Amino acid sequence: MNVHDPAGVRLQKVLAAAGFGSRRACEAIIDAGRVSVDGQQVRELGTRVDPRTAVIHVDGLRVQLDDSVVTIALHKPAGVYSTMADEQGRPDLSAYVADRPERLFHVGRLDAETEGLILLTNDGELAHRLTHPSYEVAKTYVANVEGRVAKGLGRELARGIELDDGPVAVDRFTVLETTPNASLVEVTLHEGRNHIVRRLLEEVGHPVTRLVRTSIGPIRLGHLKPGRTRAVEGTELGRLMSAVGL
Repeated sequence: MNVHDPAGVRLQKVLAAAGFGSRRACEAIIDAGRVSVDGQQVRELGTRVDPRTAVIHVDGLRVQLDDSVVTIALHKPAGVYSTMADEQGRPDLSAYVADRPERLFHVGRLDAETEGLILLTNDGELAHRLTHPSYEVAKTYVANVEGRVAKGLGRELARGIELDDGPVAVDRFTVLETTPNASLVEVTLHEGRNHIVRRLLEEVGHPVTRLVRTSIGPIRLGHLKPGRTRAVEGTELGRLMSAVGL
């Protein structure tokens, strides 16, 4: 299959516009065999593509060429509901992107009292895949819990705990801090059921007093402050798209 489109734009120009450096730097990327178009490796510097339809990967990571498509990371504060328009007039996500012209979807949910990372996007396919059970992107949470966590709890959680709506197992469990009366733990799991982290930890005797989601797949909350947003783009967005097969 020939990916060259005579009416298209030179591939190095497309990559430069997507933030991969100067055209000369992008020519070097192509020449090194690091670029594929529609699943085919491209080394020919004269290749032209239609940026509206071409599926381009650099080093295996998808390149988002349509600048009207945006993905945003938000640090949702406690007390905010995971909806773009709350019917009861309670605080919702729309206030944090009110200045943006795009119609954004929220990806997944956090219960009102849980803080942390939530993604907003107008990329319907990305949103669909991130919420579909078959892709099951891992999510990490940091929880303040009651009580001192026993040493064997991580192994117990990895084996699985039976809840009223079925079993759940964690991918990783780490005790970050502990005192005689409370602990700070980090939990990574693929589950998306409602209140799953709170229910899981309560089931093993450690009710949650504060819960923060710190990552969704390769996207990390980092130092983003509550109520603030940042764009997810470039290689970070590419890693997220690759995580769901885009």
